[in-house]
Amino acid sequence: MDERIYQYKPGYPIPEWDLKHRLPINKPVSSECKDTSTIFRINSTFMEVTDQPYRERHWQAGGVLGTVFMAIISITPLVLIASNPVPRLNFAIAALCCLSISSIIYFTYMALKYGRDEFFSLRRRPIRFNREERKIYAIRRRRFFSKPGEGDITWEVPWDDKAIFCIHRGIVQRRHVFHIRHYEVDQNGNVIRAFAIGRTWEEDECLTGLLSQWNYWCWYMNQGPADLPKPLLFFKEKENMLESFLFCMYDFGMRASAAHRISMMPLILLMTSYRLMALWTCRDPIWPDAVNKVSVIDPEDPFNEPSGRTPIGWAETTHAMDRHEYPEGDKKEMENWSGEKDPTANALLWAKDVPPKC
Repeated sequence: MDERIYQYKPGYPIPEWDLKHRLPINKPVSSECKDTSTIFRINSTFMEVTDQPYRERHWQAGGVLGTVFMAIISITPLVLIASNPVPRLNFAIAALCCLSISSIIYFTYMALKYGRDEFFSLRRRPIRFNREERKIYAIRRRRFFSKPGEGDITWEVPWDDKAIFCIHRGIVQRRHVFHIRHYEVDQNGNVIRAFAIGRTWEEDECLTGLLSQWNYWCWYMNQGPADLPKPLLFFKEKENMLESFLFCMYDFGMRASAAHRISMMPLILLMTSYRLMALWTCRDPIWPDAVNKVSVIDPEDPFNEPSGRTPIGWAETTHAMDRHEYPEGDKKEMENWSGEKDPTANALLWAKDVPPKC
């Protein structure tokens, strides 16, 4: 459920289901706190996390390349007609020309609409939780013609009770899919803009991960990194070919059998090629100088990660877990939680149209 396809509707109120599932920033929403693979880096000043499309961007890249291919194919009838002129223009040929031109316009429009943030854009769109400033900074789009220090297009969100964070629910192939979304509204309660944080969770039971993830980000912002559980992994800011391959392989099942992965290998390799083509046309994001000035890291910060022997990326982290050098699924219990103790039972309550009160 890429947020760039399933977009919010500016000028309209927040969807009713989302508003009922608003997430508080100052109290837990489940019994446990853990990361579910959203982190680039953590230190005492800020935590940098992924935007929602990051893990699955190969699907968007594949879709865009598919529309480009269809646009090229749509030119074929015009080329054939131009190279083999007929004495008289008849209705069938006129209809074929109209259909071809309409197809070219449609597929070109779709490729530009959904490809502008995928190709010749940014390799990642990080979202920075800044504890010192009590703000979230989110890079949203590449700025092609920027003044010195201006950086890429960045949104700023205050971390306070007025900020609106919700669980957004969508339906893909008859399954519920969820992500965490921030809404900014005007004085009438209509949406001005919105963006999704972290990743996508599928099926109602997987809301356990979403709620635990929200607790994780809130723990960092409210209590700091001192007792924060280790993230599932730190993503590489410089993604290489192996990491791209692993993103696509794990997308077809984190714990899939070897036989399943071998059978799916042609599709996995195809999706990897899509992801790599998108990455190779993009550049790294550039933070504005104003954000860099409030994001200075103390050289002696003991919580600055990843550093030293901390593994980075899917491959290094998996090997470190196998050697028992990095914890797998590190988590902590929320001390002030008074709701349903079982995470799955709590998730199913949140999946209802009227969630439990925190």
